[in-house]
Amino acid sequence: MYPLQLDEAPSWLESMFTSEIGFAVFFGICILEGAMLLRFMPSELVVPAALALIGSTISQAIAIIVLAVVGTTIGQFCLFCLVRRGGREYVLQKRWFPITEPKLDRFDGWFDRWGPLAVPVSNTMLFVRGLLTVPAGLSEMDGRLFVVLSAAGSLSFQTILASLYLFGGHLLA
Repeated sequence: MYPLQLDEAPSWLESMFTSEIGFAVFFGICILEGAMLLRFMPSELVVPAALALIGSTISQAIAIIVLAVVGTTIGQFCLFCLVRRGGREYVLQKRWFPITEPKLDRFDGWFDRWGPLAVPVSNTMLFVRGLLTVPAGLSEMDGRLFVVLSAAGSLSFQTILASLYLFGGHLLA
C-alpha cells in the first residue's frame, strides 16, 4: 500500500521529488502554495507527499518542515505585498486568485474581529489556509509582523501534517 496513492501521481512530479533536486523542487512548490498558486495539489498533501517521496527520517522530516515553513511564508509575503500594492479590486479581478467577493467579505470580517491573531490561526486551519493574507495585506499590518505570524501558523500546520503522516500510520493512505 502506498501512502497518498503515489502510483497515481504524475511520473514527472514523482521523478522531480525523488531526484537530487527534490528539496529545491519541494521548496518551489511551497512558495507557490503560500502564494495560493498551487493548483495541482492541495496544500494538505504537500508535506506528506514530500515525506513519502523524499524521505521520512527525522532529519529529512525536519528539513521538509523548515523548507515548507520558509517557502510558504515567502509565498504568502509575496501575496501580502501584491495585495497591499494592488488593492481589493485588483485581487478580485484576477482569475489566478481563487476567491469571490462574498468569501473575501467573510474573511475581512474575521480579520476585523480577530485582528493579527487571525493570520496564524487561519494558516493552521484546513481549507482557509492562507486566505487571511488578503485582508492582512489590505490592512495597516506591518509586513514584518505578518511574516512572523504567517511563519508561526505555517510551522503549526506543517508540523501537524508531518506528525500525522509520521506517527499516525500514514493516515492519508
